[in-house]
Amino acid sequence: MKAHAASVAEHLAAFRRGAVDLIDERELEERLAAALARGRGLRLKFGMDPSSPDLHVGHAVQLLKLRDLQDLGHTVILLVGTATAMVGDPSGRNKLRPQLSRAEVETNMRTYVEQAGIVLDMRRVELRYNSEWFDRMSFADVLRLTGRMTVAQMMQRELFQKRVRENEAIGIHEFLYPLMQGWDSVELEADVEFGGTDQLFNLLVGRDFQEQVGKPRQIVVTGPLIDGLDGRKMSKSYGNAIGLTDEPADVFGKTMSLPDEAMPAWFRLLTRLPDSEIEALLVGHPRAAKARLAEELCALVAGREAAAAACAAFDRQFVHKEVPEDVPAVVYGGAWPVPLSVLLRELGLVASGAEARRLIEQGGVKLDGALEQDPNARIERPARPVLVQVGKRRFARLSAD
Repeated sequence: MKAHAASVAEHLAAFRRGAVDLIDERELEERLAAALARGRGLRLKFGMDPSSPDLHVGHAVQLLKLRDLQDLGHTVILLVGTATAMVGDPSGRNKLRPQLSRAEVETNMRTYVEQAGIVLDMRRVELRYNSEWFDRMSFADVLRLTGRMTVAQMMQRELFQKRVRENEAIGIHEFLYPLMQGWDSVELEADVEFGGTDQLFNLLVGRDFQEQVGKPRQIVVTGPLIDGLDGRKMSKSYGNAIGLTDEPADVFGKTMSLPDEAMPAWFRLLTRLPDSEIEALLVGHPRAAKARLAEELCALVAGREAAAAACAAFDRQFVHKEVPEDVPAVVYGGAWPVPLSVLLRELGLVASGAEARRLIEQGGVKLDGALEQDPNARIERPARPVLVQVGKRRFARLSAD
């Protein structure tokens, strides 16, 4: 694929965005410079094992990064682990993972590819399946593959050391998984491989194997794992995930239940809002920030129109259930951010700043249905109208001029 005429520095910035590990950045810079000089992009490998039928927004962290790099002209190789899924990735597992049948893998595979297309431009994706080469391997080939690593090297992996310390079983087949993932990189001649931080060991195996066979070593880029809605690892089985195929209303509602402390990571990894806008949202009212995050995630999975409809539906159901139909629309034309007590006085909802502070401390003030009890709160300029409620009967729909 022909790379866009951006500078090496601009390409490097896209690779660095949100990365935890980048091994080795100097090699990446040299590889980029050589490829761009030829007007070409790099081959970017991302593997997904179809171990379940659905993708969630945790997968979207890597997919969004790959889409950014696609747009710069790099070739994304989406590798579906039709062979590795039957082994099961031990990453992040304290116990043996049940092995899947080929039929189960193939059923899950169909939905994985379709759902990856929600984020990636599949017209510009090289879609591969690692059963292409593993199904052709003889037992002698497998033995040669296992001879590329020692048991001592495999046991350097912290996960396996932990399992031994805790007297948990390690299946021999689990040792095969990093070998298979590493060999995928040899077959695909990947320039860069992407994965979560839990994949670092596996990604480095690919780098070693390429060097063993005399091919250029792939660069390794890992990204952080985002927690689910309850603070645990995001997983459909835990019921704490937002699926890429969830209905927009469900995406919006689930996002609104996200803990406040999770918002910075979700904004930076799952949206492409400018950093300055994210910072402004995060120092503003948490409810307004979360609503914006929910809109962005809805737009990601279903488009802007569906996101706006989901937002309006949520407000009707959860924010405006006790709101009269004739709420006055008011415009605040002063400087932002503004102290909440000052804002309430300027809107004519209280007689004085002292009354405003008293009502705030007593729990009598809500912004878009969310209780505000900090008398020192400062309100950022709203991107859309905000429902202000004082007590049970005083309302205003606030907009900026």
